[in-house]
Amino acid sequence: MTGTRESFEATHGPPVCQWAATAQNDLEPNDPELYERLAAEWWRPSGAFVMLHWLAAARAALVPPAVPGAVLVDLGCGAGLLAPHVRRYRHIGVDLSHEALRQAAERGVLPVRADVLAVPLPDGCADVVVAGEILEHVPDLPAAVAEACRVLRPGGLLVLDTLADTALCRLVAVGVAERVLGLAPRGVHDPALFVDRALLVRECARHGVRLVLRGIRPSLPDLLTWFARRSRSVRMVPTASTAVLFQGAGRKKG
Repeated sequence: MTGTRESFEATHGPPVCQWAATAQNDLEPNDPELYERLAAEWWRPSGAFVMLHWLAAARAALVPPAVPGAVLVDLGCGAGLLAPHVRRYRHIGVDLSHEALRQAAERGVLPVRADVLAVPLPDGCADVVVAGEILEHVPDLPAAVAEACRVLRPGGLLVLDTLADTALCRLVAVGVAERVLGLAPRGVHDPALFVDRALLVRECARHGVRLVLRGIRPSLPDLLTWFARRSRSVRMVPTASTAVLFQGAGRKKG
C-alpha cells in the first residue's frame, strides 16, 4: 500500500489535509485574494479546491443536454471546473479572479470579469444559469438571485449549490471540512454569509423560478477511498437533509 500511496502523491501532490496546514492566516474569511494566492491549486487533483471538482460533476448532472446554440452562464465559474461536463454549451463564465478566468478560458469558457451582483449580460440571454458554490460568498443574496434570474430566459433552468445557514453547517463546513479534514482552504468561508434556504426559495419565486432543494453530501465509501489515496474523485450523493450542503434547481416561468 505504501508504494501505491507514494506513486499517487508523486503524480497528484500531497493530501489536501497536509496543504491545509499552510492556511493564509493574514486574510479575513471570504477574502477574494485567497483565490489569487491559490491559483495553482485549481486543477491539481488533490489540491485545495478538490471538493469543488466533485461538486461541479454533481452540478452538471442537473444540467440538461445542450441543443444547438444553447448558452450556459456560469456565475462564480472559478477556473472553469464545470467546463469538461458541459462542452456542448456556449459556456460563459463570470468571476472576479483574473487568474481563474485565464484558466477557465484555456478550457473553452468565454470569460467575463464581473461581480455576480452586477452581471454585464443582457436579460434572458441564458438557457441555463449555474450558480455553484458562490451564493455563500455574496453579501447580498437577493441581489445575486435577481441577477441570476434576470439573465435566464423564460423556460430556462437555474441550477445551484451552496451552504445552509445552520449551526450544523457551520460545524461541518468550517469546523470539520476546513479545519480538520482540509477539504477546503481555511478561511474560504464566512459563516455569516451562509444561505437562508427559505429566503433563497422566496427570492427565486419572486423572479419566477420555483426552486426545489435537495441535500447532498460526499459518498462516505468514496471519501474513505480518496483519503487512502486510492481514487481521484468522490461522488456527491443525495441526502434527506438540506441543513448543510444542498442543491437547487428550477425553471423560470415562460
